[in-house]
Amino acid sequence: MPSSFGGFSSYFRMDQGLGFFFFILSCVCLGGPCSCSAHTDSIKPGEGLQFSKPLVSAQGTFTLGFFSLDTRSYLGIWYTSDVNNKKVWVANRDKPISGTNANLMLDGNGTLMIIHSGGDPIVLNSNQASRNSIATLLDSGNFVVSALNSDGSVKQTLWENTLLPGMKLGINLKTRQNWSLASWINEQVPAPGTFTLEWNGTQLVMKRRGDICWSSGILKDQSFEFIQTHHNIYYFISVCNDNEIYFSYSVQDGAVSKWVLNSRGGFFDTYGTLFVKEDMCDRYDKYPGRAVQEPPTCRTRDYQFMKQSVLNSGYPSLMNIDTGLGLSDCQAICWNNCSCTACNTVFTNGTGCQFWRDKLPRARVGDANQEELYVLSSSKETGRSLYYWIWISELKLEKFWVSSGETGNKEVLPCRGSGKTGDRKKAKSLEPSVSGITGDREKEELESFVSSDSKDIDNVKLLSFDSIKAATNNFSDENKLGEGGFGLVYKGKLSKGQEIAVKRLSRDSTQGPEQFDNEIRIAKLQHRNLVRLFGCCSEGEERMLIYEFMPNRSLEDILFAPAGGKMLDWNTRCKIIEGIAHGLDYLHRHSILNMVHRDLKASNILLDRDMTPKISDFGTAKIFEPNASEVNTYNVVGTRGYMPPEYAMGGAYSQKTDVYSFGVLLLEIVSGQRNISNNRAMSLVEYAWKLWGEGNSLELVDPAVMDPAVVDPHARTQMLRCIRVALLCVQNRAEERPKISDVCSMLNSRTGDLPNPNPPPFCT
Repeated sequence: MPSSFGGFSSYFRMDQGLGFFFFILSCVCLGGPCSCSAHTDSIKPGEGLQFSKPLVSAQGTFTLGFFSLDTRSYLGIWYTSDVNNKKVWVANRDKPISGTNANLMLDGNGTLMIIHSGGDPIVLNSNQASRNSIATLLDSGNFVVSALNSDGSVKQTLWENTLLPGMKLGINLKTRQNWSLASWINEQVPAPGTFTLEWNGTQLVMKRRGDICWSSGILKDQSFEFIQTHHNIYYFISVCNDNEIYFSYSVQDGAVSKWVLNSRGGFFDTYGTLFVKEDMCDRYDKYPGRAVQEPPTCRTRDYQFMKQSVLNSGYPSLMNIDTGLGLSDCQAICWNNCSCTACNTVFTNGTGCQFWRDKLPRARVGDANQEELYVLSSSKETGRSLYYWIWISELKLEKFWVSSGETGNKEVLPCRGSGKTGDRKKAKSLEPSVSGITGDREKEELESFVSSDSKDIDNVKLLSFDSIKAATNNFSDENKLGEGGFGLVYKGKLSKGQEIAVKRLSRDSTQGPEQFDNEIRIAKLQHRNLVRLFGCCSEGEERMLIYEFMPNRSLEDILFAPAGGKMLDWNTRCKIIEGIAHGLDYLHRHSILNMVHRDLKASNILLDRDMTPKISDFGTAKIFEPNASEVNTYNVVGTRGYMPPEYAMGGAYSQKTDVYSFGVLLLEIVSGQRNISNNRAMSLVEYAWKLWGEGNSLELVDPAVMDPAVVDPHARTQMLRCIRVALLCVQNRAEERPKISDVCSMLNSRTGDLPNPNPPPFCT
């Protein structure tokens, strides 16, 4: 069964027949009984499933039915609760049908097939038929054809398209069936794509059209050499015996997990952990696990494909209309052909290849006859371009070119400025080192703006590496505050006595470069409930972000500490709740960028000396168009327990994603408990829903603030209101959740009835 993630899908595939598998582990109802109304989940001999009539598993977890992409139709399975219907399995990925005139039939011999008007039936379980059979969609996501005894009980499972949980990667030595994960061609074409992921007995191996381009390193002591995972979530299984050789994994606490291989060779999981970055197989720089290979003699390691607008591209020199080829295939073909200068796909669905041999002129804004192509170029041809940017006050990014002296080449210098493009007198360098400039005039000009310590650009200080090194006592362990996806965090003190927190980008970080750019980009946002970016450093390979220091550290550090609840009385908690809501409202409505944070959680709420909350960590934030309802992504980033179902399972995020996270955080603040805990069978969200349904919501409140001698009737009313608002925020469907502006009004109002919440995900 394939897994779909923001439009990109991956499949677990057998070499024989149409058996495809998606690699996902799930427990849909965590720790508590959830009820659903009865649905049709089976097809009996002689019955059929019409195009518009899906099957739904017994507990309503999965839906099986037909769907269309472009003009082609497929039979697939998806989570019933996923409002975007992102597919986790596709039966006829190699054999799409035209139009909507199709039915899924189980004939009298137990043969399951797709009957359609465009040709011969597509048989899904050939050579395994039985006259007394039934096809059933299980709540595990498996779709099985089973032989029945005369009393109606299952005698034997004849055909199974998925195995959940505990999907296998490997080989059955008896039947010679291979199980491998295979990418789609692209988001519109679910046919097998360029990349596969396999198990070779000791490690995971990624292949590009059969050639190994990456390996995970040997699995040892529950870890891979070249994969960073959530070690507290996954349990890896490796089996090697006379019958089969395979790898599998399970997830603790019944969490939902997807491992996704996308059409660009990116390999990642639900939690945003990047195992292999996209286009890794197209590059020759050092990367953990990359297979050692040399570029063609006509290329050098600094060649890469850049998407560019070119002028008057004319007819391509060569065209291949094979619809089994995707963009990655086109780039690989072009790369290995020394006469190829650019490529693109042929058809609107992103398949087929076309190639150019001539050097194409770049188009300028306003030029007619423009066409976007993937142009192969070397940094030498572009003047050793280093793609840094000047920050324009109107929030536009422009390149800043400076002549490199006698050579006549041009280099993009790492600069950010507040003036017009090309106005060097207004540009200020992010990098104190100017050794890349050979002209004396340029050196003098840049050095006049770069001191040995710092400069200000739009209220962001540019600090030298040496000054930060001194401030953190050479990044000593005593100064270390913590570690995150960006890298290590240190406490420091500048020469004038100002205390700072320093995030130092790890060279192995997968989110660091993007977070660095994001944080700089939103530095203009100013609000009392947002942490202030004090400065940054970009020197050599070093990238650091400098923040105002928060003496009370994070909300997580206090709220979940053994005696932390006593530090947070009810009034302080209300102050924190309202501050977070107002900070989020500023991001969504009042800031010039309209941000979606995407990773709101207790550890990202910092507390100053007065316990004023400050939202931090904008590395995964996205600018959201005011008129857009939602955006899809295949790179889901966030934290388990704080992500709504449409985002965790379908990759769709919106401002309501933050609202859901706020609802979870609100319940945690009220209760003093984590949403996901090993000490509790059900999640905090489910527990709060259960107590609310029983009329016992106050049992959720942290005992540290429930002292009858301290808590007055007004405080109890506030507690009940907060719990109800939280449940409104964590409703299953995004459109049912309130806007954060409405949440602020609900929290601040002492009167007025609140609507009754609908169930959170997976419960009724």
